[in-house]
Amino acid sequence: MIVHPSQFPDAVQRQLLDGLRLGQVPPRFLYDGDRQTQKWFAVHRAHSPSRTDTGVQSIYDWAFDESLGQASGRPVCLVGLGCGGGQKDTRFLAKLKSVHPTVDYVPCDVSQAMTRVAREAAAAELPLERIHPLVCDLANAPDLGQLLDGIVPLQTKRVFTFFGMIPNLDPDVILPRLAALLCEGDQLLLSANLAPGDSYRGGVEAVLPQYDNAETCDWLSSFLEGLGVSASTGELRFGIEEVVGLLRIIADFEFSETLQLSVAGESVEFAAGHALCLFFSYRHTQQTLAKYLAKHGLNIAASQIASSGEEGVFRVVRGLVA
Repeated sequence: MIVHPSQFPDAVQRQLLDGLRLGQVPPRFLYDGDRQTQKWFAVHRAHSPSRTDTGVQSIYDWAFDESLGQASGRPVCLVGLGCGGGQKDTRFLAKLKSVHPTVDYVPCDVSQAMTRVAREAAAAELPLERIHPLVCDLANAPDLGQLLDGIVPLQTKRVFTFFGMIPNLDPDVILPRLAALLCEGDQLLLSANLAPGDSYRGGVEAVLPQYDNAETCDWLSSFLEGLGVSASTGELRFGIEEVVGLLRIIADFEFSETLQLSVAGESVEFAAGHALCLFFSYRHTQQTLAKYLAKHGLNIAASQIASSGEEGVFRVVRGLVA
């Protein structure tokens, strides 16, 4: 397993402290460690449309099949950016094996626990020597492309997956990173949570219960407990806010009393009435997603939207679509 310097202990601790002092928990910490990973899996099993809606599952199979015809017969490497537990990537690997003579897999996630789970899942399809786990924070790794070049030969075709990640990262931070990773001939399959229906805000309001529920509260509360924040010191609240023209669902913890914590040997104070943003999830429309991708030189070559209108999978290329 390769660990990028962005994930070395001192860098991770500094990122957490800086985030807490700014009032925004960096998303990676909600998935960090075995306990948080298991709590997240419980949320995913109960509320993710890709687990609960067979129609959503089918759009991923469409994306895998659509991607296969792009360059069969050559060695290929699947790079799972934000691989999570690797379930979708493993399904893709099974298909890639049927048309490519050699297949490698790089499961990449900020969570070592998630990366280990993805490695074990992929081992059902590939020998372990073809699986190259990478622990990395995409938003803080401008040299990721160089690192990947050292893992997989340059002549190997690369297919990137980026599933479930667009909602939880600032688009103007992560999209330039994705654009920089894609070389000529590379493919990117990404998914986006969409606002269903004709009303953008109405669609976001309709999916709010997928977040404001017992499993998600337990997951977020587990992170707070790990910091030393008791549920009795405040209230967890869900809502919708607009940021640079995009709507996102947020979960804030508002402190009802002043609390001083020791984090990584340093003092962090939260005043009564202060709100700590624990979680956010951007909801796109097909139009807003295309606009933000194009802003960074990325274009949608093909897409498939679930019948519910709540999720889409997109094959994205750098530059103009052929």
